[in-house]
Amino acid sequence: MDKARPIIIIKKKSGHGGHHGGAWKVAYADFVTAMMALFIVLWLLNSSKQVQEAVGGYFKDPTGTAKKVGSNMVGTGENFILKREDMSKLKDQLQQAMKQMTDFEKLKNHIEMTVTTEGLRIELSESANGTFFDSGSAKLKGDGNELLVTLAQELGKLPNKLSIEGHTDSQPYTSPTYGNWELSSDRANAARRVMQANGIRADQVTQVRGFADQRLRKLDAPLDPANRRISLIVQYIVKDRDDDDARPAADGEKKNEDAKPAAGTEKKPVENKSPTSPEAPKK
Repeated sequence: MDKARPIIIIKKKSGHGGHHGGAWKVAYADFVTAMMALFIVLWLLNSSKQVQEAVGGYFKDPTGTAKKVGSNMVGTGENFILKREDMSKLKDQLQQAMKQMTDFEKLKNHIEMTVTTEGLRIELSESANGTFFDSGSAKLKGDGNELLVTLAQELGKLPNKLSIEGHTDSQPYTSPTYGNWELSSDRANAARRVMQANGIRADQVTQVRGFADQRLRKLDAPLDPANRRISLIVQYIVKDRDDDDARPAADGEKKNEDAKPAAGTEKKPVENKSPTSPEAPKK
């Protein structure tokens, strides 16, 4: 006689439903991505035109081999390259910033900006009464200090290197130990100190040079006050070695189209070696 089969009883426990899956994670990730895109757009709207062109250039050409928009430089607030065709835009930008100064109308005739083979040259020329410096002095006046601060705040945003030059007229000094060579170098250094304290990076200035009276603006009038000036040069830079669109100005290449040294009087410029000297009166 066959044994009776055992009775199997299955008990099912009722409780909370099973796991709902990770669909919420996908929705949350989409939300975070949309917020990130929103903040990037807001940042771009408040950025300069050059930054917008650099970001747009990356998405148009991520490899950077076509138009080469942008820069591979690091450590700069706005990493874009200023090439020859951009210097005119920089000139307009600086002019707009300087127009906000209180005494711009009084200074505008003493500020000249030209695009040259070495970069954007900004020249601050003196008047007979002394616009930026008193005659024979390396101490900046109020208007000169304000102008240099304004320029430093704008140029400090750039990755471009700067050169600062000092020039004097041909009026000789009475002191045998302090002359136009020392004065031109001291004035260039005074401009450098103000600009580095107000926006220019410590490594942005590559040269501080004093030319004394060897590069006069007016060769036929060597005593003209316009020969006394400070020159700021925003140099071209190169993104990569194979980029032929923007070449840096060589340290030894100085082609000032506005003024040439007098024949037979060419001397080596003082390379920031003159000690600080007290003010000496002119003759």
